Amino acid sequence: MGILAVGSIALDSVETPYGKAENALGGSATYFSASASYFNSVSVVGVVGTDFPHADLEFLKKRHVNIDGIKIEQGKTFRWGGKYHDDLNQRDTLFTELNVFEHFNPIIPDSYKNCDYVFLGNITPSLQINVLEQIKKPKLVVLDTMNLWISIAKESLLEAISKVDVILINDSEAKELTLESNLVKAAKKIFEIGPSVVVIKKGEHGALMFTKTSIFSAPALPLEKVCDPTGAGDTFAGGFFGYLSKSGVLTDEVLRKAMIYGSVMASFCVEDFSLQNLKNLSEEQIANRYKEFVKLSSF
Repeated sequence: MGILAVGSIALDSVETPYGKAENALGGSATYFSASASYFNSVSVVGVVGTDFPHADLEFLKKRHVNIDGIKIEQGKTFRWGGKYHDDLNQRDTLFTELNVFEHFNPIIPDSYKNCDYVFLGNITPSLQINVLEQIKKPKLVVLDTMNLWISIAKESLLEAISKVDVILINDSEAKELTLESNLVKAAKKIFEIGPSVVVIKKGEHGALMFTKTSIFSAPALPLEKVCDPTGAGDTFAGGFFGYLSKSGVLTDEVLRKAMIYGSVMASFCVEDFSLQNLKNLSEEQIANRYKEFVKLSSF
């Protein structure tokens, strides 16, 4: 079986110094699934409103994403609006309208319950735990989170983290979660909670991967054109987990390659708005971008 992805599906309105996109496809599950679909089959569980564009569902289907677990409810789809500064690391949230996502209760279809690989997108920790209780015997579970849950649901988050194999977290969140200013010490504290692999994202500075025996640094590719960083972290997660699930093993070599494939997919994502640049990538484009990363980090 392929990957089960549970998370948000949204319509985003984004403005950057390079343009804007209104009501564009977004959400953690969407970016993840589009990215991971280049490596393995993906089945999604999420919720949208009756206003959700049919064309966006068709896009996911064309990417061979199983959308049987996407529930359409009366009401509006989760919407988010943001404006990025000249420094794209800085943004202002203009609005967040949860709409049907406010009462999202992920029910895993029977056909999904045997999935070997599970991605728990950035939803409340209690829902992440609920999803795991519905899955039979996954081989590998990856969890993503955010600072909000560290602030308002830390105990529940710690329980969720204790049940997974890999955690994806950014550098400021890792420090907040562990109360450690040093990322090496932060990773060691997270190991004590339960995961065997800790991936700490550092935005334009790449990402660090910690196992109990090694540390690996994946660079971010210097790009001339960065239009929209929205969804880059979830796209990274898709490439990372997609490659891991395709490989079927968790060796250090595979993990390191997965980190680079995550960075590859994220580098494509930021070159255009929404998921535009993830729609029609070729195997050759992905392979060539991978070679650029190898060249960048070889010495």
